[in-house]
Amino acid sequence: MILAIDTSTQWMGLALYDGSQILYEKVWRTNRRHTVELVPSIQNCFTETGLEMSLLTAIAVALGPGSFTSMRIGLAVAKGLSLSLHIPVIGIPALDFAAFGQPVQDLPLYCVLKVGRGRFAAQEYRSNGKSWEAKGELQTLTPQELEERVNTPTLISGEIDAEDRRTLERRWRNALVASPADNVRRPAHLAEMAWVRLAAGQTDDPIALAPIYVHTLGSPAL
Repeated sequence: MILAIDTSTQWMGLALYDGSQILYEKVWRTNRRHTVELVPSIQNCFTETGLEMSLLTAIAVALGPGSFTSMRIGLAVAKGLSLSLHIPVIGIPALDFAAFGQPVQDLPLYCVLKVGRGRFAAQEYRSNGKSWEAKGELQTLTPQELEERVNTPTLISGEIDAEDRRTLERRWRNALVASPADNVRRPAHLAEMAWVRLAAGQTDDPIALAPIYVHTLGSPAL
């Protein structure tokens, strides 16, 4: 059984997955209270399901990009559980499992999340016929800069508020912005991806595992 932890941004998520079904999933918006809320929320997921933490076979953790402080908290808890329970840890970029949750289509996909100062971390993906593959480098863009890049029909998914949606949908023939429900970055997808990597023996060193930081000009750490 895998516990998945995502604290990349103000949107946090937890999931339990046993390889056959999602046993627990919670996504919520915190107000910079990752330190206060994360560990009690993990304890609560086991209380609510009646499962024992000793059943865990691995920890999955989102590597960001995102907020410096929130990613550090999530990674510290994931590493601590990995070392104390003597189980592997698997780190996966947040935008990769955000893309994993989108139906595969023969269109470009941009997945985004907030990194401060009104900017997105944005990653482009293309279909290989079965799944999404990242293309090019991770970028930091304003909604306006992303909108200017959308010159052909393109799927856009992620942390998109009402103002961002209005900006992007100015390219209404090309910017195909996902619905609010489909924009949720689900920890269940993080858990599923980690399960595949665990089966393939692709685990990470809990000491060396590091988050993905994106530095934006003039942006403080969040």
